[in-house]
Amino acid sequence: MTAPPGEELARLAALHGVATSYQPSPDRTVTASAGAVTRALAALGVDAGTPKAVRAALAARERELRERLLPPTVVCWRGSPCEALAALPEGTALRVETEQGEFRDSVGQLPLGVHRLTATAPDGRTGHAHLVVAPPRLPTPTGRSYGLLVQLYSLLSRRSWGMGDLGDLSELTSWAGRALGAGFVQVNPLHAAVPGTPTDPSPYRPSSRRFPDPVHLRVEDVPEFAYVRDDDDPRSALLDRAGRLREAVLEKGELIDRDAVWELKREALELIARVPLGPGRRAAYCDFLAEQGQALEDHATWCALAEVHGSQWRRWPAGLRDPRSAETTRARGELMDRVDFHSRLAWLTDAQLTAAQRAAREAGMPVGIVHDLAVGVHPEGADAWAQQEYFAAGMSVGAPPDAFNARGQDWGLPPWRPDRLAASGYAPYRWLLKALFRYAGALRIDHVMGLFRLWWVPQGEPPTEGAYVRYDAEAMLAVLVLEASLAGSVVIGEDLGTVEPGVRETLRERGVLGTSVLWFERDWEGDGRPLPPDRWRDDCLATATTHDLPSTAARLTGEHVELRDSLGLLTRPVEEERAEAANDTAEWLGLLTRLGLLAGTGGGDRSSEEAEVQAVHRFLLRTPARMIGVWLPDGVGDRRPQNLPGTWDQYPNWRLPIADATGHPVTLEELAASPRLRALVEVLREEHDPAGNSPSGQASPQA
Repeated sequence: MTAPPGEELARLAALHGVATSYQPSPDRTVTASAGAVTRALAALGVDAGTPKAVRAALAARERELRERLLPPTVVCWRGSPCEALAALPEGTALRVETEQGEFRDSVGQLPLGVHRLTATAPDGRTGHAHLVVAPPRLPTPTGRSYGLLVQLYSLLSRRSWGMGDLGDLSELTSWAGRALGAGFVQVNPLHAAVPGTPTDPSPYRPSSRRFPDPVHLRVEDVPEFAYVRDDDDPRSALLDRAGRLREAVLEKGELIDRDAVWELKREALELIARVPLGPGRRAAYCDFLAEQGQALEDHATWCALAEVHGSQWRRWPAGLRDPRSAETTRARGELMDRVDFHSRLAWLTDAQLTAAQRAAREAGMPVGIVHDLAVGVHPEGADAWAQQEYFAAGMSVGAPPDAFNARGQDWGLPPWRPDRLAASGYAPYRWLLKALFRYAGALRIDHVMGLFRLWWVPQGEPPTEGAYVRYDAEAMLAVLVLEASLAGSVVIGEDLGTVEPGVRETLRERGVLGTSVLWFERDWEGDGRPLPPDRWRDDCLATATTHDLPSTAARLTGEHVELRDSLGLLTRPVEEERAEAANDTAEWLGLLTRLGLLAGTGGGDRSSEEAEVQAVHRFLLRTPARMIGVWLPDGVGDRRPQNLPGTWDQYPNWRLPIADATGHPVTLEELAASPRLRALVEVLREEHDPAGNSPSGQASPQA
């Protein structure tokens, strides 16, 4: 058994935010190993390799905390006293330089933003800090709305090039808002992927979270595409090849081939890049370059270098591994045409994302598009290269062992260093949020608990050898609330699974909505039975399922058990799994029946299944949840999950088009005409919440 941390190592760890134990359940505490704690400290730049080093580091940290006037970042919630400033010695003089360029001698009535604060104590000590001034909370939606949840790549129209694109997203939001009265459409992360063959199809392991992936572009909507000319008419040839990619998925049963789609789109975009921009377009592009600045130059440089040296930047020539080196500067100059090409792709994608959100608002959606922020980035991607100083070397984010996974999890994502974030005033985090809120009516934050702590796993070690590292949750939340407020956007936190005490309450206090999934909502502190609708929380997005879970039809029919059995994923005899799944479903159907939401159905035919899916969503409307999400594949009876956790090549994760109950792909046009989807939407439109208000109206629901 691995030795636990000693007393001095535990004290040192606590002073740097490294936890020496965790609770997988309320009645059980597990102690982290000394090795895990030592390696986490090393990733924070703290030497704890020997008892002597521990004592020296402990003395240095205690002296630093004792002598400093201010922490690196201070938070002031508007309208509340600032605790860090209240603790300063009496008579301390304050000087604030606002980000708007003004100078103040007090922190009263400061504008929202991240400012520079200087404190001078009577004894001559001086401290400097970043001062985050944020509203006390986000405004939550005043009305109640329902919306559609979809993985964009899976939504093919008769115009897409082998996978769903931003043109399809605009069409979906316009139709859903105008014809269905939907208030939002939630999509998967559209972050830039790491190029390669094959590309990692997971949208949750991107190259960059700040910049979107141009594979989502609708090529025909790029204005310059109309001016591509050649004797052989390449536009016609490109569209013919795009049609073959589309038909392969829709008619021949092939999987979505992201690599083939990107190869074709890149060829088209190379031709488009040769078309000179008009004066107005050139001015708009220049404005975008100036606004995005160093971050875009770094991203485009990484993309250009990856074309030459491959996408694993740690294997590049030594000088190019440093984004600020003379070698990188020289290479950027030599590759300026490619840097400009990738910069232009970022601009084009940003423009189409902005257009999609504009289409949603013009269609009457009060929220519009809900974008998804992945919890981290690929260790070989553009962000990890450009922002190396902010990532913990030799560490990966994951999850500790729990009742659902005895071995724990390693997600292969490098974590941000909390100390470097604080020293920068959370600059990379802030600019990431600012970039996403450009075109997001709301932002879903994957694993929102990561604002508080993350499980750090040392490279080469199993997840059991990890430790929790804390972040300054107040500062992380303050920056989030600041940027969302400035953008007028809603924030939804994915808070499923094990959540430490106080996290949900803190998020709610700041106006961050949670996520509630029907099958998980049980009275866990009581009899364990399904939670009645009046006991659900109101500050949440309520859904029947997610991209990582079985579709509602598969759950109701038990087909999800058969799928996992066929792939060898069950840890118990299949009979036990079937019995447990059947009992779980029966309990929920029993509650739906008692509430009068499911009547006159029976048997195993499709009409019965469809009625049960509708009843599930009637139940969601009985809850006080402010937002009701409908998994779009549920509208046509799709059986397959988009992602099956625990699989890699055994299952086509992230590569399936939306399909009907028979497995035949369904286009966006067919979805719009689907009687089954229409019937489900009518349930949402016609049912009323307990206060008698239409779910898509603007009156607040009663809790």
